[in-house]
Amino acid sequence: MVTAPVHGGLAEPVNRYGNRLPVEALLSRPSVAVSSADCTTLHRIADGTLSPLTGPMNVDDYESVLERACIVRHGEAYAWTIPIFLPVDAEDAARIKVGDEVVLRDENSVAIGVLTVETIYERDLQRFLRIVYRTERTDHPGARLWTGDSRRFSLGGSLCMFEPAPDPRPFASYIKGPLQVRELIQHRGFEQTVAFQTRNPLHRAHEYALVHGAEQLLSAHPERYTGVFLNPLVGELKSDDVPATVRMQTYINLVEQRVLGQGDQNEDVWKRAGQSLHEQLHLVGLDMRMFYAGPNEAVMHAIYRQNLGFTHFIVGRKHADAPYDDQTPIWDDFEAQRIFRSLGGKLAIEAIPVGYAAYFEELGRVGLVEEHPGMTPVSISGTKMRETLRAGRIPDSRVMRECVARVLIEYYRKDADDSATPEHVHL
Repeated sequence: MVTAPVHGGLAEPVNRYGNRLPVEALLSRPSVAVSSADCTTLHRIADGTLSPLTGPMNVDDYESVLERACIVRHGEAYAWTIPIFLPVDAEDAARIKVGDEVVLRDENSVAIGVLTVETIYERDLQRFLRIVYRTERTDHPGARLWTGDSRRFSLGGSLCMFEPAPDPRPFASYIKGPLQVRELIQHRGFEQTVAFQTRNPLHRAHEYALVHGAEQLLSAHPERYTGVFLNPLVGELKSDDVPATVRMQTYINLVEQRVLGQGDQNEDVWKRAGQSLHEQLHLVGLDMRMFYAGPNEAVMHAIYRQNLGFTHFIVGRKHADAPYDDQTPIWDDFEAQRIFRSLGGKLAIEAIPVGYAAYFEELGRVGLVEEHPGMTPVSISGTKMRETLRAGRIPDSRVMRECVARVLIEYYRKDADDSATPEHVHL
């Protein structure tokens, strides 16, 4: 069994869960409201996904990330590209003092944890956006996550989260934190592992990024038992992304019906190694928000996966990409791959870059475009794909599996029905 070391030089993932305080103790402390996205982030600090953080960033870490793209622990710099902070408004910042034990309450006013405050600082929003998103423009989804939020101050400190209530989502059993994933890797005896990040339903070309990345790893080390992990984000996304419940059902279908990579995998690679893609494929959901920050988010995605225990991480074309409102790109197609060549600090997980893939008529399967010049790729625009699915038609099987398409057709049908339902008018 081989797992990646915990980020930040720790012996094991951070654990910031503790016992719930008595009601009288909660009532005697100041409190702040936490948004649903921030609540998720706090839980990822608590379960170790954001190791070595033990709470939302103090000002020193915040500044180090913006200035140097790293955090420093025990005299060593570790790569880090997006600050993780707890935003509060000016009123909260004025009434809370350093040293306070602040009760954190979710959007239903339920106490979810306690933060021992070590720093209170104001953020320069424009500077944050310019560095994280690498652009002065704000007409894009990433910037809107922050420009629509009036909270300009942050609390940093030491976190103690209460154990969350059971997750009611139908795919909850697939969501795993660092300790659970590391136990799974140990149980399976994997000697190397590769994870694939996605926030979208998978076309066959998306599937191929995972398959090709796994085969690259297996070809280099055929003697190592190789775990293959489809590891989608299921946290907060922008409003026009397909909801997590729908996406997870498409992933479950691909894995359980053993069709992911079918017809596209290199059978010889697996046969020579005496291994099997479908026997070694796992679906694990990661409950973390998207920042839509392209290259800088690709590094964060790698850090999450290192903390989960994976040894390798696939970085595809246009990773974590979201264009400007006029649909022009913020970053070029492969900027998220190049960033791994010039990190601000240590990162143990290894990035596997994968280029653009498509189905080729001449091959009768999916392959990488750069490896098959002159051949005829079969592709479809996202707009055309959505039109096809909304019309209730199964797309070309060379582009998308039927078991994925049927879930999406049903989703778009229900979405259309909901949109067509008239609002009640009160006379």
